Amino acid sequence: MERNVTLDVIRGVAVLGILLLNITAFGLPKAAYLNPAWYGVITPSDIWTWAFLDAFAQVKFLSLFALLFGAGLQMLLSRGTRWIQSRLFLLMLLGLAHGLLLWEGDILLSYGLVGLLCWRTIRDAPEEYSLFNTGVLLYLTGIAVLVILGILPGGEPTNFWIPDLAHQQYELFWRTQGGFEAIENRADLLTSAWVALAIQYGWQLAGMMMIGAALMRNGWLKGEFSLPHYRRIGWGLVFLGLLINIPAIIAQWQLDWAWRWCALLLQAPRELSAPFQVIGYVALILGFWPQLSRFRAIKWVGCVGRMALTNYLLQTIICTILFYHFGLFMKLDRLSLLILVPVIWSINILFSVLWLRYFRQGPVEWLWRQLTRRVSGEHQTINVRE
Repeated sequence: MERNVTLDVIRGVAVLGILLLNITAFGLPKAAYLNPAWYGVITPSDIWTWAFLDAFAQVKFLSLFALLFGAGLQMLLSRGTRWIQSRLFLLMLLGLAHGLLLWEGDILLSYGLVGLLCWRTIRDAPEEYSLFNTGVLLYLTGIAVLVILGILPGGEPTNFWIPDLAHQQYELFWRTQGGFEAIENRADLLTSAWVALAIQYGWQLAGMMMIGAALMRNGWLKGEFSLPHYRRIGWGLVFLGLLINIPAIIAQWQLDWAWRWCALLLQAPRELSAPFQVIGYVALILGFWPQLSRFRAIKWVGCVGRMALTNYLLQTIICTILFYHFGLFMKLDRLSLLILVPVIWSINILFSVLWLRYFRQGPVEWLWRQLTRRVSGEHQTINVRE
């Protein structure tokens, strides 16, 4: 099957973009991911860095991953049931190992599990319009659950939202010391993530996958529409997403990041804005592809996208070494962490470009394919140079 270079670039944008958010989760306590005032006070640089990322990146690149994951499921339907189920099951195992042994912020387990639950719906949908509408309904259900959770009475989780010094020191200890205690804490955090997936986030994840599958099925993600169409849709959706999200950013700021509002209720506008902005980002890439494709840097991003799984795991390895073994955990503010991102991007790009000079697949992609062949009953071997 001939590769779609444009999709490789979009996938590369997703894997590079997700580091903009993950870098905070690597470098600061878990409370800092959603709460910029996690230590009780906040500096102007932290406020503006958080606001910029919230407007343009938070949730967006995770949603882009889900959109592309659903598109990939649509493309894999011709491989049959055993191939798809084996592939997703192995992805879940990889995600479980990644989450327990390296970093609890893993997304692979969730994507594999939700993919297993919804791929048959994608296969059996009679037309792309019904598939798209089902995806929208599921996504809105997830947002509705989020709002309901925000309305329900409950206590303030102070140590989750604003950890005291003892909790900060303990998190510093288990993250930097590693061992069984770190695995135990990562298991607890993964369990909380699975509960959230079952109750709320799984609806949105399944919805984005189905929307991605529908857009692949009707040719939109393949670039089969006109360039003016993509440009018009792109600018309009990005503007609409910002229009929804920016008032919520301002409201969180004015409310001093109060837990019930900022961890729950005001997450809803951000979640609602994400699909508009994500599809808008993709449309702008497709609409300006003749111009973008001339740049060498775009080809480099495409190399990252061809090795998206490898590069996602490589980011974890780099960041865990930097923050947990070189003593940078809790030492940098948000802006300083953001400055590190282009350095890690450069490693992703250099590794991908050099690897693909000699091989057609990334090392983890090759291993995943090999194991899928064996588990699904296809015993033919394939060389990594294929």
